[in-house]
Amino acid sequence: MQLTVNGKTREVDVEPEMPLLWVLRDELGITGVKYGCGIAQCGACTVHVDGVAMRSCQISVGDLEGEVTTIEGLGTPENLHAVQDAWVKHQVAQCGYCQSGQMMQAASLLAENNNPSDEEINDAMSGNLCRCGTYPRIREAVKTASKTIREA
Repeated sequence: MQLTVNGKTREVDVEPEMPLLWVLRDELGITGVKYGCGIAQCGACTVHVDGVAMRSCQISVGDLEGEVTTIEGLGTPENLHAVQDAWVKHQVAQCGYCQSGQMMQAASLLAENNNPSDEEINDAMSGNLCRCGTYPRIREAVKTASKTIREA
């Protein structure tokens, strides 16, 4: 089975029912995507499929249609995505476990709406849980990234 992940075509030999999360982590060694709840409630496993935020724990690899982007493919150390840069500037991450999913959700939001209101940010990010409670910093980072994207 062929997948396009972070711009590269990859071949995997797995059952079509295997969740994308496990293909990414166990078969391809892409560990930025995290296992949290396994029922699409926490957002730790959020990836983009053709630019849209999706929970990889609930997508069977056989049902996958489109290119997958993980946090590893969002930006590079030399050229961070605006969301990644804002996360650093606002020191959002504490334990860091949920952060890749948070950033992927925020990047998807900003791709659709580059000037979201606080309410729109809260709504878009509400399905991504953070046990450390950095929600005010997450909202500020999304606003900063939004401004950076609009100015680019």
